[in-house]
Amino acid sequence: MSVVPSRVIGMTTAVTVKAGTPGARPSGARGSAVRLSADEARRLALRAQGLLGAPDRKAGPRGVLRRLGAVQLDTISVLARSHELVPYARLGAVGRSAVEEAYWSGDAETGAFEYWSHAACILPIEEWPLFAFRRRAMRERGHRWHIMADADRSCAAVRDRLRAEGPLTATDLGGAKNGGEWYDWSETKIAVEWLLDTGEVVCTRRRGWKRVYDLAERAVPDALFHDDLDDAECVRRLVAQAGAAMGVATRADLADYHRLKGEQVDAVIDGTGLVPVEVAGWDKPAWADPAALAEEPRGRHRTTLLSPFDSLIWDRPRTERIFGFTHRLEAYVPKARRVHGYFAMPLLTGGRLAGRVDPAREGRTLVARQVSLEGPRAVEPMARALWEAAGWVGCDSVRVERCDDAKLAAALVSALTALG
Repeated sequence: MSVVPSRVIGMTTAVTVKAGTPGARPSGARGSAVRLSADEARRLALRAQGLLGAPDRKAGPRGVLRRLGAVQLDTISVLARSHELVPYARLGAVGRSAVEEAYWSGDAETGAFEYWSHAACILPIEEWPLFAFRRRAMRERGHRWHIMADADRSCAAVRDRLRAEGPLTATDLGGAKNGGEWYDWSETKIAVEWLLDTGEVVCTRRRGWKRVYDLAERAVPDALFHDDLDDAECVRRLVAQAGAAMGVATRADLADYHRLKGEQVDAVIDGTGLVPVEVAGWDKPAWADPAALAEEPRGRHRTTLLSPFDSLIWDRPRTERIFGFTHRLEAYVPKARRVHGYFAMPLLTGGRLAGRVDPAREGRTLVARQVSLEGPRAVEPMARALWEAAGWVGCDSVRVERCDDAKLAAALVSALTALG
């Protein structure tokens, strides 16, 4: 990538940065910014997210987690749960047990924990200190949206059980529900979630989709078990991490990655090391990771299906801005009003989003319940992506139920047959 000089806009001067120049930085008047085309920004984002160039198979799923900084969890499981789909999208048909082991190995130095980031996310254990600001905010608020009848007694009981018996689920602790609706939590469940929010307890793994809780003092390595960083330093490091994970981002993008406020980003952006850039077609200022600017974003593009919760596309306005692709998770939309299906997964191919499929499994058949394709060029990539996904989840056949274009549907069936 070579960024060429162009006209001066207001007080912002465009400058030249040659990719591959070690330590390349923008120069010129104060407030100067690197100019990027929309295509260059797209490729920077793909490279930063591990979807352009050779995957680091040696680092595996654990390397993916550390590169992204956060992998979102969700209860929906179609082909697999979303946190499994994220490394699959980058590494290909990596063993699902290897994914779980990478996240929940229990290794004090290379492990992970679950906490509130973009949403409920798996986070590298080294990020524990960075969320001290959020744990403090929880403590200052004084309660969750659930209210405990006897908070001191309930929290003490949870601490005592975990200290005496080791990691436990809410069921092990006495039950998560009072017997009513899903949100009708037991006093014990409220207590252990409060202790998780405030940092006394940590989720060390999921077992049957239930959180397994342990005392943070036991689960977090001694060198990381502290809340010494002040709020500004926590936020500064998280914004820098988000910038590196996205490659290039606006203020709103940087805030959304770990669900910060725009004002928090404003307060620390100058200290993050991120480089001001202007992206053609973007109507807001942006910042780029200097390491991303100094390296040519080239290599093989992955052709794959993406979870709607993948960090490449979890921010819908950013997805539309970068890819010109509007996507909506319709799992919570009434069935009659769905356009693309319950869990439509976008197709990434050639660095573009070129369609989507709502998948399901019936025995050893992967069912494409509904397919939408951007055009004829998306047919063969969709066929390849479906076969790869089928093999990964143990299916040996693929069936297309519906496609929004009859000619493309016929072409897709032919491509699937040829590849099968």
